[in-house]
Amino acid sequence: MCQHKGKVGGVVVIKPALSACLNGKVLEREEGEEERVLQLHQRENSLLFSTFLGSELCFSTDAFPPSLLQLAIMVPPIETPVKSSVSQKFSILPLNERILSSMTRRSVAAHPWHDLEIGPDAPQIFNVVVEISKGSKVKYELDKKTGLIKVDRVLYSSVVYPHNYGFIPRTLCEDSDPLDVLVIMQEPVLPGCFLRAKAIGLMPMIDQGEKDDKIIAVCADDPEYKHYTDINELPPHRLAEIRRFFEDYKKNENKEVAVNDFLPAAKAFEAVQHSQDLYADYIVESLRR
Repeated sequence: MCQHKGKVGGVVVIKPALSACLNGKVLEREEGEEERVLQLHQRENSLLFSTFLGSELCFSTDAFPPSLLQLAIMVPPIETPVKSSVSQKFSILPLNERILSSMTRRSVAAHPWHDLEIGPDAPQIFNVVVEISKGSKVKYELDKKTGLIKVDRVLYSSVVYPHNYGFIPRTLCEDSDPLDVLVIMQEPVLPGCFLRAKAIGLMPMIDQGEKDDKIIAVCADDPEYKHYTDINELPPHRLAEIRRFFEDYKKNENKEVAVNDFLPAAKAFEAVQHSQDLYADYIVESLRR
């Protein structure tokens, strides 16, 4: 088992076995090489620069999580032979693969539209990525290229979103966007989070001459709303508020929006399934190209 050799002024000197563990690979010192700079990637601190001195590794502990260091120290080493040369042979300590990858290579962020699954119970219950919080006047939206949530604009009208608003991953509509969802629940949710939602209705909408239907859903894990199964169970005033918001929120931008009568849950299921099929067709066609 690796042991600390010493600690002076926030710098720890450790044996080669731990240095190999921290870097996720066997470290070799070429003949005559006195010093070598290594680079570690961490989630908490983007970079940690370490210096390879002789057969030991020195690094600053100020930027390194104590729990992770303790984990590395506790794991027993596995002796692994290295290419024989005049260089030394070091041991590799097995670390959790996820921790290892976060330190040794640059990770790629998941794209919420394509990498997040829709969920096993779709089209009735599905995952929703929240773009806009309930009560917000800021219009956030998915940046399709990066997968990040960006600020599109602040609403021109004196209105706020009546409920959390987002999209269903792995769906596609005629406007080349994922299917939009308004999720009714007790609390606002931070943009970028995802939750499980249950479709209870469909709000047909025409935005500047283009079809832009919205799924009306409730949070499947909110005890106050999860028992709702159809949009007709909601108070009429709640539906009037939702309709009025979408009719008015673009008026000061001189953009026309028309909202038609709300449709029952069965129509919402059909819309979700149709958007899933369009997405699947898009993926197949992309692969062919």
